Amino acid sequence: MIPDAASPAVLALGLALVYVALILAFWAVLKSRPTLPAVRRRPAAPNQASALTKLTDATRGVIQSRLVPQTEGILSRRRLDSAGLKKQPADYFLVAGIITVLAGASGYVRGGIFPAALLTIAAPIGLFLGLKLLTSRRQAKFDEQVPDMLRMLAGGMRAGHSMLRSLDAAAQESEAPMSDELRRVVNETRIGRDLGDSLRDVADRTNNEDFSWLGQAIEIHREVGGDLTEVLDHVGETIRDRNQIRRQVRALSAEGRMSAMVLIALPVVLFIALHFINPSYAQTFSTTVPGYAMIAAAAVMLSVGAFWLSRLIKPKF
Repeated sequence: MIPDAASPAVLALGLALVYVALILAFWAVLKSRPTLPAVRRRPAAPNQASALTKLTDATRGVIQSRLVPQTEGILSRRRLDSAGLKKQPADYFLVAGIITVLAGASGYVRGGIFPAALLTIAAPIGLFLGLKLLTSRRQAKFDEQVPDMLRMLAGGMRAGHSMLRSLDAAAQESEAPMSDELRRVVNETRIGRDLGDSLRDVADRTNNEDFSWLGQAIEIHREVGGDLTEVLDHVGETIRDRNQIRRQVRALSAEGRMSAMVLIALPVVLFIALHFINPSYAQTFSTTVPGYAMIAAAAVMLSVGAFWLSRLIKPKF
């Protein structure tokens, strides 16, 4: 026997399941048999794109025409390459715009003008920070792979292979992002670009000073000659020592970095928790002019503090 308090919910659930079963039954019985695609039935017919596809392509074309002259923008091709993203800047710009609009609309539906403005500002900032995070992770992984790549490169040249063949072999044996960058160097060199220029671009793209030493060593060897394998061995040994010191520095500064993260995140987390614990008290910050001023002052002070702490916990050596 079903209790009276639970009967409306059970009835609604039962009706929903019945409707779902009927829809599935009609779909299974009445669905059309698979037919040949239009491309096979009419090979000469042009491919008819939908209105949404045409609108998206036109928007991408306009955005791409505006972004092409900008080589150092937030979504430039150079920044996307540094983050390991393969698509065109217009695609990511369009996706970022859609996410920003959806964030603003959801904020307006949930709370009004203030949450909408806050989410509209926070969405592109979050996407930019995500891009920076992808770039930093890719660069950190690339830094760890440089000594092993130099060891494989020196071994290939010691076995009698050419520089280009050794780079190709190192690309096949390495993991991303090292394999992607080395394949790009090999492909660019095969179509006529200078090897030194390709290596310098890799060093700039990954912000890796150690890899720039490799390009300088190869350029010096091409001009004055000598035993390049021995030079690569010395460069690899120096890079391994530098990485060891870098790990020690990160271990010693781990406490400071964790303290900085807690100090920056604590006011934001408390403000969000306050909206759930005492909404009437939190409305002071979202419905009054003094509340807006206090939030703006807090944002400025947090930004200054985050910048100051980032300088303190980022030693240079």
